Amino acid sequence: MRHHQKLVFGTAIGALIATGNAFATNGYFSHAYSVKDKGLAGAGVALPQDSLAAAANPAGMVEVGNRIDAGVALFSPHRSYTVEGTPSGAPGSFGLTPEKVDSDSEYFLIPHFGWNRMLDADRALGVSVYANGGMNTDWPDSAGGGAGTFFGGFFGGEAGAGVDLAQLFINLSYAQRINDATAWGVSPILAYQRFEATGLAAFGAQGFSSDADKLTDNGHDTSFGYGARIGIMSEVQTGLTLGASYQTEMRMDEFDQYRGLFAEQGGFNIPATLALGLAWETSPATTLLLDAQRIWYSDIKSVGAPMLPNLQTAQLGDDGGAGFGWEDVTVIKLGYQWARDENWTWRVGYSRCDQPIPDSEVLFNILAPGVMEQHITAGFTQRLGEAGEWSFAAMYAPEKEVSGANPLDPGQTITLRMDEWELAASYAWKF
Repeated sequence: MRHHQKLVFGTAIGALIATGNAFATNGYFSHAYSVKDKGLAGAGVALPQDSLAAAANPAGMVEVGNRIDAGVALFSPHRSYTVEGTPSGAPGSFGLTPEKVDSDSEYFLIPHFGWNRMLDADRALGVSVYANGGMNTDWPDSAGGGAGTFFGGFFGGEAGAGVDLAQLFINLSYAQRINDATAWGVSPILAYQRFEATGLAAFGAQGFSSDADKLTDNGHDTSFGYGARIGIMSEVQTGLTLGASYQTEMRMDEFDQYRGLFAEQGGFNIPATLALGLAWETSPATTLLLDAQRIWYSDIKSVGAPMLPNLQTAQLGDDGGAGFGWEDVTVIKLGYQWARDENWTWRVGYSRCDQPIPDSEVLFNILAPGVMEQHITAGFTQRLGEAGEWSFAAMYAPEKEVSGANPLDPGQTITLRMDEWELAASYAWKF
């Protein structure tokens, strides 16, 4: 590999490890990892176009040739919560200050990187490095309540409250053609997580945690783990390609510094996903894409377990402890691509996701308001000679809100709100 290729590889991985952790979200999964797929609202299981293809379907790496892709996204989520109703003050209640609070930290740079090499005409090896996130909040201290009360800030404290979750994936892929129409691929995946929680001491003061010293304000803790993705892709008839991939649940180390917060003593595995896709060449210059993705959030106790009745029958951190109450989601992604000529390709897309957060779970999900349901996208690629190209994508996720009663003070109503936008660009070297 040439020197500049090695430099790009090392720089991209270093930047990803250091990056912040807010992302365009279907729950807390990114809506897409490749800039080209971002322009198609995440559709691409049956249309591999670059060396990030393994993130959607490793079988596609045999179609993309020898190349390096490196890029970055500027992502901006806008998150707020509103509390209506006066706290009851009843014994054992957990009221919040009636007010509207906006989360700080609204701009994030998110890099990505991919490399693919053809071993011969029918086999490929690749590396794809990308990230997940979305459970990021930074709530300032409340103007309406003092430190140490249950009504100040989120759950009290001078420093405000929030969580910071980052997930990094290094996907090592192998793909091979079975015949002229069909290919398969497999990707062992190494995963890294980093997490921090602040401002949750009131849960410990109320006796809700199994280990109040490992509940909050312990700095960043890290977790390592592994999983795998398998995929297949086949042109079932001329111009019509089907793709499918499955990623296993990723087994992760526990967050030991937060074993008094997450169920199963700090457990935080990454849920399994299944994706199916269709790419239909509607003309020599145009392609219509339709993908469906299923994410099994409810299988991860720290994410899927409900707040109630779990908080009444077990403490935070126990095997049966409360989680965020997220439900499994299905995401439908529709994309359209038009190759205007040999140098310009244009893309648009739309996706819709089930709501992962029931209205009964709004209290705990002030920490993680992953309520987005829609993504609207557009993008393009410009070819720059024989060995290069650059791609651009834009995304807007319209505002969505979820409202429900405060389960620990039912006279209050909590409303979570969020909207997002993202601009992403990448450059490709072909070799």
